[in-house]
Amino acid sequence: MAPAEPGTRASTDPGLRARLVQISRQVPGPLIGLIVILVVFSFLSPYFLTTRNLLDIFSQISEIGIMAVGSALVIITGGIDLSVGAVLAVSLMLTAWLYRDFQIAFPIAMFAGLLLGALIGLLNGVLATYARIQPFVATLATMSACSGIALYITNGSPVTGFPDYFTALTALHIAGIPLQTIILVSVYLIAAFWLKFRPNGRALYALGGNEEVARLSGLNVQRIKVGVYVIAGFLAALAGMIVGSRLDSAQPTAGLSDLLSVIAVVVIGGASLAGGSGSMLGTFIGLLIIGVLQNGMSLIDVSPNLQPVVIGAAIILAVLTDRRAR
Repeated sequence: MAPAEPGTRASTDPGLRARLVQISRQVPGPLIGLIVILVVFSFLSPYFLTTRNLLDIFSQISEIGIMAVGSALVIITGGIDLSVGAVLAVSLMLTAWLYRDFQIAFPIAMFAGLLLGALIGLLNGVLATYARIQPFVATLATMSACSGIALYITNGSPVTGFPDYFTALTALHIAGIPLQTIILVSVYLIAAFWLKFRPNGRALYALGGNEEVARLSGLNVQRIKVGVYVIAGFLAALAGMIVGSRLDSAQPTAGLSDLLSVIAVVVIGGASLAGGSGSMLGTFIGLLIIGVLQNGMSLIDVSPNLQPVVIGAAIILAVLTDRRAR
């Protein structure tokens, strides 16, 4: 019996190693990075792993996370949307402008802001498909235009004094969870379901993988791409409403500085800028990484001027990891 033991271990060890390798491949790389970051900050700050701080993280990243969903959908198709931050600003400013200067009922003004976001997304989609302008150029142009309009309609001054029921939305908690966090998670679940189980959602991967093959397979490429940009614009406007509710003001520059974070969330989450890959789970993990990094660095008194440097390094690391995996 004794001589057989080494042979038995030798025969089973390769199978065990293969199973371990298979299990490790099923664990998303960004998830491992998130766990490492959580452990590091839990040691660096005693206030990090408190319930209040964790809920604050979700509240702080809600608008970035919602915009990241639309950006992820666009990037999966092989495009890019640089205008989401500007759409957030102009949609919120239009809502505030209609409510303050024209005394339009706030629900109607808010609907107009959401509609404007969807229309700007429609414009982006038309420019990127039917006009055959590179998405980078098309959305860069709309970003510039939206930023200028947001500043023009109120002469660059913020608007305050929203209805109490609107500002109370982001202060509302359901079962101890902020409403904006529930909205954030709901948006991710709906998008994940659409990508996973709906044919037109799965078609996004076909477009990003090879647009010509997708067209020859019978997919309406132009309509699908336009629809994705509309979703991105609408979600950016929805994020703007959350910002306005939380701050009780509409700033003409709101959201403009969030573009880097939005793209970082999608890229760190595993989506390829070449298109054809990405998931809502990965994007959500990327969102948590950005949120935890920003919150943790603030807790340990890292200069705000250095925080973008860390995020930039995280983007480069994520891209290099994705390229090595491919």
